[in-house]
Amino acid sequence: MTDQIEKVLNKLSEKEKAKLKQIIDLIRLGRLDGLDLKKLKGRKDVYRVRKGDMRVIFIKKDFDTYILAVERRTDTTY
Repeated sequence: MTDQIEKVLNKLSEKEKAKLKQIIDLIRLGRLDGLDLKKLKGRKDVYRVRKGDMRVIFIKKDFDTYILAVERRTDTTY
């Protein structure tokens, strides 16, 4: 996990951390049904999952998934 992701996670409440952990687990398992999933424009394999004001941005390549960012949505998130 990158320092940036750890920094964001440290600022979250325990309830928000639990929600994000659940979302990240679903992404890693490939269970994307029911998630607010969107492919990002101009990017080949980059997606975001939205839950409230939190975003998880990730790359899906073949059988691998890489979490790029975990962010709270603001005007400058993307």
